[in-house]
Amino acid sequence: MNFAYGGTGVFNTLIAEPNMTIQIDYLQQLLNESVYTKRKLRSSMALVSLAGNDYLTYIQKNGSPEGWPSFIKSVVDQLAVNMKRIYNMGVRKVAVNTLQPLGCLPRSTIQNSFRHCNTTENNFVDLHNVYLQQAIGKLNTEANSTDNRFITLDLYSAFWTVFHNETAHQGKATFKNPYEPCCIGISSQYSCGSVDGNGIKKYTLCADRKLRFFWDAVHPTQEGWHAIFSTPAMQNSLEQF
Repeated sequence: MNFAYGGTGVFNTLIAEPNMTIQIDYLQQLLNESVYTKRKLRSSMALVSLAGNDYLTYIQKNGSPEGWPSFIKSVVDQLAVNMKRIYNMGVRKVAVNTLQPLGCLPRSTIQNSFRHCNTTENNFVDLHNVYLQQAIGKLNTEANSTDNRFITLDLYSAFWTVFHNETAHQGKATFKNPYEPCCIGISSQYSCGSVDGNGIKKYTLCADRKLRFFWDAVHPTQEGWHAIFSTPAMQNSLEQF
């Protein structure tokens, strides 16, 4: 079952769709209506996905640099509450992804012609992932089990591995500048897929998307995700899951 809504976060974001708490409410509703039982959920696994939309919203709403640490802590704290709630519903294995290096997304690297990542943004990502690991450790202690009930999927390390490796994965061709997307608006006014009032395209496409890690300003290509899931970091995480 998938309860996710694109563009949402643990809190309300710029996208007017249900946040993570409400998404979990939908699972609770299925239990209340006996569509699924708590016993059935004991053989289930859950993936809790956070992509950074809470932080994008913070930036768009002109959040202060001084407020970043406390806001990051509040996001991770709520994420931990959500994971514990899913566990208490009966799911015995709950995974959450570490946050990918947001400063390396094309929406950030476009500022320097896709040459290098935004260090400041990545420092905040590092803080998020530190808080997350601490929260996971606390949740496992509280679960009082010989097995780790809460685990992380290490997207952060997987992204960095692809960015710094000369080959994409399994001997295939290298990515042509991993920070540059295949699909991009012709100016800052436009994005991938934009058209004007006459239906004229206001974006450009690369010649071969298989040579690009990113499809648009934030999403990897199919080839990009293949590379991510082929890294040792992700393979080790999946084996643990």
